[in-house]
Parts: sequence; C-alpha cells; structure tokens
Amino acid sequence: MSPATFRKIAIAALVAEFAIVVTGAAVRLTGSGLGCEDWPNCNNEKFIDVSTTHGAIEQINRLFTGVVMVAVVAAVLGAFFRRPSRRDLKTWAIIVAVATPMQGLVGAIVVFTDLNPFAVQQHFLLSMVIVGFSAILVRRAGEADDGSGRALPRISTVGRATAQQVTAITVLTGLALVSGTFVTGAGPHAGDEVAKRFDVAISTVARIHGITVMLTIAVAVALLWRLRTLSADRKALDNPLTTWMILAVAQAGVGYTQYFNGVPALLVGIHVALATGLWLATVQLQLSTSVAEAISRPAPQDAASASAVPAG
Repeated sequence: MSPATFRKIAIAALVAEFAIVVTGAAVRLTGSGLGCEDWPNCNNEKFIDVSTTHGAIEQINRLFTGVVMVAVVAAVLGAFFRRPSRRDLKTWAIIVAVATPMQGLVGAIVVFTDLNPFAVQQHFLLSMVIVGFSAILVRRAGEADDGSGRALPRISTVGRATAQQVTAITVLTGLALVSGTFVTGAGPHAGDEVAKRFDVAISTVARIHGITVMLTIAVAVALLWRLRTLSADRKALDNPLTTWMILAVAQAGVGYTQYFNGVPALLVGIHVALATGLWLATVQLQLSTSVAEAISRPAPQDAASASAVPAG
C-alpha cells in the first residue's frame, strides 16, 4: 500500500469518528437515548428493532458504530501493509483501534445507568480523545520517513514561548469542552424524560463555561498579536490558528445564542458539531508546533531573536 493510499484510509477513519459524535448527539437531542433499553441487543427480544422512532434513531447510531470499526480496522491493516513500513503509524493506528471499542463499552454503561449524566459526559469526552488520536495518525501519515520503519526526528517550527502559548490554548480548550459537558448534563436535553440531571443550576455552569471560552479566545488573540513580529512562527501557525479562531468565535456565538433562546435542539446539535471541529482544529494547531525533520521550515523565532523582523 502506498503512503498516499494509507493516508486516505486514515482520513476516512477520522471522518467516521467525527460523524459518530454528531449522530450520538442526534440520539440525545431527539430524546432517543433509551430507544433501545438493552445492549448490545436493542431489547430483550430483538438485536435490531426499528419499530419505534426513538428505537430506530438509537439503532442507526449503534449500527454506524460498525462503520467506524470497519474504518478503524482498515487503518490498522493499512498501517501494516503500508510501504515503507512505519512503526509510529502502526502504534497510533492500534491506539485508535483499542480506544474505539472502549467507546462502545462506555455507551453500554450509559444505557445500563439510564443515561446517567456523568456516564454521558465520559462518552463525549472519550470521543474527543479518539478524534484527537485519529488526527495525529492522519498528520503523521502525511509526513516523510527514513525508509527503514522509523519516523524522522521532529523539530520545532516555533520558538519556546510560542509553543507554550499554543499549549495553553490546547489546555484551555480542553477545559472548555469539559465545562461544556457539565452545562449539557444540567440542561434540558437529557436523551430521555426520565434521565437524571446534574444537581446544579444550568446558569451557574453556563457562566463557568462561558468564562473558560472567553479566556481561551483571549489567549489565542494574544498569540495572534504576538505573531505580528515573528515571521517564522507566524508562517508555521497562520493557517491552523486562523481556522481555530474562526471555529472558536462561531462556537461562542452559537453557544450564547442557544442559551438565550431556550436551548433549542438544532442549535445544540450545531454546537456539538462545532465543539468537535474546534477540538480537531486545536489538535492540528498543537501538532503544527513541530514537524518531521525532512520537511524544510524556517528557523523558529523567539521575541528576542525577532526584534529586527518588521511587522507584517
């Protein structure tokens, strides 16, 4: 298998992982979380039961898990058949393949606990972890190697201070995702009328979530301002940081709009999709701070070494 073909397979796995987050949100937002009351069977009589609308929606989401597993297994097989062979690609493909069925087990816990909000929270956060791992696999699949089964050493594309700011954005974005799951767990869309909710006022957790989001965007704006005088760092981060800013602002706008309009299900679904996209952009931004050594990049800059670089 050629490197280009393997990368396409890895991208397909990433797309599938992204898509199942959205279909999972659709299950909750349509009140279909307990459309199937058992796992892996839909109920105690049938493995597949689409006789009710809620059951059909939940069943479609479960069956799509099979599509995800096919894509992930294909990525693992591709990593072993790829030529030249790459140990790091095999490792990341296996990590994704191991993590994906764990998501199914967490889904079973969600059903057996009647949509306990803590279990639902872990279901989403594990999805973000898997999306991140899949993004790393895609990124590395597009990089050069030494031809002997080893990835090339990675070198920094930005200075230390810039890398630290990017890491801060990554950590804060992760915290924003976590705080967002508490808002979801306290909100009206539990997935079923009888599902428990977090015993906290949604206004309280929404404020905490909003503050976290605004702080994250503020750090990103500060990085944008700083990069005006760092041409090499700006070149390395321009595209991923611009993508991150667009998604973050859109996500914040949708979040505030849904909150002040009674949390309509459609906007919540868009919010979930944007949150997943934002996390994917965050991983890409973090990965852009280093690159395989064979790919030529300008030397990274710190503020001290860039004092003579004109603003552009």
